[in-house]
Amino acid sequence: MTAGRTPDHSPCVALFDLDGTLTWHDTLRLFLAGYAARHPACLLRLWQLAPAFLVYANRGRDHGRLKSRVIRALLGGVRRAELDVYVESFVLTLLPRRRFRAAALATLEAHRAAGDHLVLLSASPDLYVPRIGRLLGFERTICTELTWQGDRLDGALKTQNRRGEEKLRCLEELRAQYPNTAIVAYGNSAEDLVHMSRADRAILVNGSAAARRAAAQAGIPVADWT
Repeated sequence: MTAGRTPDHSPCVALFDLDGTLTWHDTLRLFLAGYAARHPACLLRLWQLAPAFLVYANRGRDHGRLKSRVIRALLGGVRRAELDVYVESFVLTLLPRRRFRAAALATLEAHRAAGDHLVLLSASPDLYVPRIGRLLGFERTICTELTWQGDRLDGALKTQNRRGEEKLRCLEELRAQYPNTAIVAYGNSAEDLVHMSRADRAILVNGSAAARRAAAQAGIPVADWT
């Protein structure tokens, strides 16, 4: 497959996952760990996570609910201005420390050069993902949105967790917004295959053995990005 081109050379929508696809590591873990390192007092609230993990394990393994509980435990009540300062410093550390995969950035640039529409679709939260999207020059960013109480972070989910079937719903919305435009999707997990299987073309990158087997069954090629 030639990145960024349909057979008639028309622009496509290049839909990129973030964690594990563009980046080497999970960005939410990096974000929370970095904040805790700067504000160790928030670690005193980690006791709240024990019941959250119990609920996750025993009530359907709801990733969105767990994500919200972790964010609320560490960041709940923090003012927007304080978070904005940290977000800026966090995002700017990603590229110098080579948190992004070189092959992923090269693929992104190939799509940009081809005139394709660049869309970032991530389950990670809107605390920082839109800033990453702007840093990398994405046309649009779609990610999990959180609620605020005035200027203080609440942390409850404002949208559905952008994962699995929710990513598929987002893909179908993109089809309506970019009519008659092919969608090329990149993701790294078995959950990403839900929406990738409905794209016009897709590549599973850096997938686990189980994800690769599932991709093979769905007829989706695989690649390793370093």
